Amino acid sequence: IVGFEEKPAAPKQSPHHPGHCNASMGIYIFNTQLMIPILLADSEDPKSSHDFGKDILPRIITKHRVFAYNFVDENAKDAYYWRDVGTLDAYYEANMDLVSVSPVFNLYDKAWPLRTWQQQYPPAKFVFADPERMGVALDSIVAGGSVISGGRVQKSVIGYDVRVNSYCEVADSIIYNHVNIGRHSRVRRAIIDRHVSLPEHTEIGYDSEADRRRFHVTDSGIVVVVRQESLIEEPEST
Repeated sequence: IVGFEEKPAAPKQSPHHPGHCNASMGIYIFNTQLMIPILLADSEDPKSSHDFGKDILPRIITKHRVFAYNFVDENAKDAYYWRDVGTLDAYYEANMDLVSVSPVFNLYDKAWPLRTWQQQYPPAKFVFADPERMGVALDSIVAGGSVISGGRVQKSVIGYDVRVNSYCEVADSIIYNHVNIGRHSRVRRAIIDRHVSLPEHTEIGYDSEADRRRFHVTDSGIVVVVRQESLIEEPEST
C-alpha cells in the first residue's frame, strides 16, 4: 500500500479497474508489538482524531510495509454482505441475521466455508421431552457442549458450553460461552457475557427500568450483562 484516504469525496480510481476504486473492508491483521507503541503515541497526540483510518493507517504506511489483499466475494447470494458492527445494536442485529431462515451471510454454504479455529466440545444436547419442560431450540444456532435442559430457546445465538435449565425461556438473545441460566428464568433481547451465571427466576428484557438499574441498556433496548472481570481479562482462548 502506497497511499490511504479515509472516505474521500472523490476517491482515486483503481489502476486495474477504471471507474472503480479500491476500498478497505476494515479487516486488519497486524503485529501487536509494532502496533502498541503506535497506538500509545497516537493517544498522546493532541492533533489526532484517534481514528484508525484517518490517523493510524496513513502514519504506518509511510514507515512500515503494509499489504492489502484483493478480496473476491464468492458468496452465492444475490446481495453482497457487509455489516458495520461498530455499535452494540449493530452487533446484535448482525447476529440476529444469522438465525433468519435464509440469511445473507450463510454459515452453511459449502461453496463459501468460514474457516476458523474450533473448540473441542461434544455436540449440543436437548433433553426432556416432557410437555412441562421440553428442551427445544427454534430458529437458533447452538454451539457444541451446550445443553438445553428443559428450557426453550428461540431466535437466539447460543455459544459453547451453555446451560439453559428447566422452565427457562430465552428469546432474541446472544448468549456467550460458559453461561448458566438458572431455572424459571426469562431472557429476552439481551447479550449475556461469558461465564455469567444467572440465578433462578432471573428476568431480563421484560422491565426496562429494572434492567437499567442493574445492567447497560442500549438505545434500542438491548440489555447487556457483563462481568466486571471481562474488562481486564485476556480474550478467551479455551
